Amino acid sequence: MAGGTGAVGRHAVAALRAAGHEPVVISRGRGVDVRSTAGLDAALEGVDAVIDALSVETLDGAESVEFFRETTQNLLAAEARAGVGHHVALSIVAIDHAPFGYYAGKVAQEELVGVGEIPWTILRAAQFHEFAAQMYDRAKVGPLRVAPRMRTQPVAAREVGDALAAIAVASPAGRVPDLAGPREESLVRMVRAYARAIGSHGWIPAVPVPGPFGRAQRDGSLLPDASATLGRETFDQWLAGLRPPR
Repeated sequence: MAGGTGAVGRHAVAALRAAGHEPVVISRGRGVDVRSTAGLDAALEGVDAVIDALSVETLDGAESVEFFRETTQNLLAAEARAGVGHHVALSIVAIDHAPFGYYAGKVAQEELVGVGEIPWTILRAAQFHEFAAQMYDRAKVGPLRVAPRMRTQPVAAREVGDALAAIAVASPAGRVPDLAGPREESLVRMVRAYARAIGSHGWIPAVPVPGPFGRAQRDGSLLPDASATLGRETFDQWLAGLRPPR
């Protein structure tokens, strides 16, 4: 499980363990670096399937492409040496509608997986409920927190992790139906609601992201289509389960 300590990876690991499997967590904290390949071959010994839920904190397209090309190529090569029979990649809904910034890296990742020699499955998921917290922490103009205008259909990270675990123990299936949440949300409302839930009541203005990616965020291009599988937990249900900081 590459990225096995992240927002989705930890849920996939828990689901695999609950089902009686023995997941191997691939992370730098466990002594395995996918970019440098340190410890990677040893970690994949005896592994039947690899789930790739790695991510990088960048909005720069070139940085994202470099990261996902490097990590995907390294994983696929190590899997071939180890005789791994199934590569599972977590991607994002509608990345081909706006292949810019972070999404550019995910497009590159999917392309490499698709032409690789390891049988594969790709699951595209919508933004997670935790996306609101990430935007609250990161989206700032000077000292002011802002909320990007975006239409999204967020899904519970736990449900994505459960889906990845089920996919990994099944046969390779190529592109499977996208996974999204039960209803569309406004990211602006999500960020403001998250702020209130953690006790912050400051003004959070809504801002449009410039350029073609921003237009895609606002016009619904990044929403799942009618073929998507829908999760159960709503954003408000997730929010209700948060514990405000003391």
